[in-house]
Amino acid sequence: MKQKGNPITRLFVKLLGNEKYQKFTIPVFAILLSLIFGGIVILILGKNPISVYANLLQGSGVLPKPKYAGGKSMLTDFFSFLNYWTPMIFAALAVAVALKAGLFNIGVSGQMLAAGFVSSILIGYSTLSAPIAKPLAFVICLIVGGLVGGLIGWLKYKFNINEVVSSIMINYIVEYVVAFFIYTKYVDPVSRQSLKISDAARMTLTSVEIGGYKFDIPLGIVIAFLAVFVIHFIFKKTTFGYELKAVGANRKAAGYAGISVGKNMILAMMISGVLAGAAGSTYYMGYFASIQPKVLASTGFDSIAVALLGNSNPIGIIFASFLISVIGKGSTYLSSSASLDAEIASVITGLILLFSACGVYIQYKVKRSKDRLEEMDKQKETEVEK
Repeated sequence: MKQKGNPITRLFVKLLGNEKYQKFTIPVFAILLSLIFGGIVILILGKNPISVYANLLQGSGVLPKPKYAGGKSMLTDFFSFLNYWTPMIFAALAVAVALKAGLFNIGVSGQMLAAGFVSSILIGYSTLSAPIAKPLAFVICLIVGGLVGGLIGWLKYKFNINEVVSSIMINYIVEYVVAFFIYTKYVDPVSRQSLKISDAARMTLTSVEIGGYKFDIPLGIVIAFLAVFVIHFIFKKTTFGYELKAVGANRKAAGYAGISVGKNMILAMMISGVLAGAAGSTYYMGYFASIQPKVLASTGFDSIAVALLGNSNPIGIIFASFLISVIGKGSTYLSSSASLDAEIASVITGLILLFSACGVYIQYKVKRSKDRLEEMDKQKETEVEK
């Protein structure tokens, strides 16, 4: 015979208490909490939370809109969402790789910008044909991103400069150097942004007409999913992945075990930079075709939330990036249809980040409640036996 205890506590433990599945159940629980609290904020603003969340899904092509303009449909909206989603996958992977090695790459936006700008001036403004320009532009982005990321790792290893500080400083350096060159050499006099790159160099096929509808087809989405499974394989099945995780868990112990801590730190940041460069390629040369001076892409910062929400697990990042991208992409349609500022999407994203950061505390509370219930049950059984 078992003591009933608090039924809510027992349900809480039953749903979240299995340690084998906590890396999935706790993030989902955190998301539900954030959506509930987001709904409360929306209610305070005088709007229906269900309608607002539906608007976010409609703006991303996940749900149908009431009506569409010519050449548009739910499917074209979804392809536009895929184009928006692709850089987020790469950027979140970049953050996750660094986190696995015990490093925090807050400079993803700067690495994206450096990669996108160099690739734009070398390939984007050239007259190369598409079969040559597209892969070459993408490879240049990977190289530039890797060099910037590797520099941060080298500064950490050689001079013990905190990677957060160096990342932020490099963000500023890249932001203003790129702005200087755009304003002096590559500015569009009308938009005051950089000159538009050629369609041959873009990572997105724009306005492709299929069945009377016009699609924006992202070429990088397949590469992004491939990168997810490659990174997952590296972490799970290779010696290099094991060494990265060992360095991230305890650098001193890794060093005593014969693992080259400095080499792995530099390689981790270099790989992180390569992935950030891929994000820059699909962002500046895919989703957009130009660069806005003195602005760092929010994707690089939102990717931190995605990586945390996905527990730095490449597979988890797919689902986490999908959720955050739906909120970001759907915010424009939300603003026009619900008469709410698009910034409400940032509030919801912030709540998701807040509750996902509480994952360790939630895990602690679950374990404590589970232990208490087991102790109560044992006491009750003892009493019955007596």
